[in-house]
Amino acid sequence: MPDSFRIREIPGYRYIDEGPVSDQPPVVLLHGMLGAYTNWEDTIRELASQQYRVLVPILPIYDLPLYNTTVSGLVEHVHGFFQAMNLDGVVLVGNSLGGHISLLYAIEHPHNVVAQVLCGASGIYEVEMGTSVFRRRDRDELRERAAFTFYDPRFATNELVDEIYDIVNDRGRALRLIRMARAVQAESVSEMLGRIQAPTLLVWGREDRITPPDVAEVLLEGIPDAQLEFIDACGHAPMMEHPAVFNQFTLDFLRDKVGEPVFSRAS
Repeated sequence: MPDSFRIREIPGYRYIDEGPVSDQPPVVLLHGMLGAYTNWEDTIRELASQQYRVLVPILPIYDLPLYNTTVSGLVEHVHGFFQAMNLDGVVLVGNSLGGHISLLYAIEHPHNVVAQVLCGASGIYEVEMGTSVFRRRDRDELRERAAFTFYDPRFATNELVDEIYDIVNDRGRALRLIRMARAVQAESVSEMLGRIQAPTLLVWGREDRITPPDVAEVLLEGIPDAQLEFIDACGHAPMMEHPAVFNQFTLDFLRDKVGEPVFSRAS
């Protein structure tokens, strides 16, 4: 997929910044473990077109020190990014590992999170894919594991398989993915959900085989202010398989909980 957004840089951080700055909190999109900001292309465009500011930090999964390659390490990175950007109130939108980061961040920094949207979030449990997937060298096997993410296997494109193949053949990146996969299993938020103050929208694929629908039900029951929407014929990445539906749910939630973007006269 060709890059269509400019990657900006400040010391220690790389990110996408689209849409106008307004008096409303920015919407921060957090990608998954084998994901990238390009997973959010349709959502970035739609939210920006509706005048929301959209930030997408590029998570340093392959760049953290090995000892700090954990979900908590990424929470620290995201918090540092917000401090560097002088942000004290955000809407978090997270998929898979990104949803896990959002959950932990909302628990640790409740006053910084205005609202959150989660899809396929880890942090409760995941169907064990096995860290051996990161040791495989056969493209056919990797394609099969990539297809497990989606309801429609056509989303396991040659480009995606090639990206995974390159990762598992890079020792440093493969080691960090293995460590992160283990951290996802270890850093459960199950007993802390009641501490989440932010209104939370759960958008879940009905056929998610990695974080199945009962994970969404656990989150719905445990988070004090939560609502759940299912998308049929959809796997672990609703914003990719059904972007129009995912974006509409997200926009309706933003308008309800955050409001329409408001621009000050000074801007």
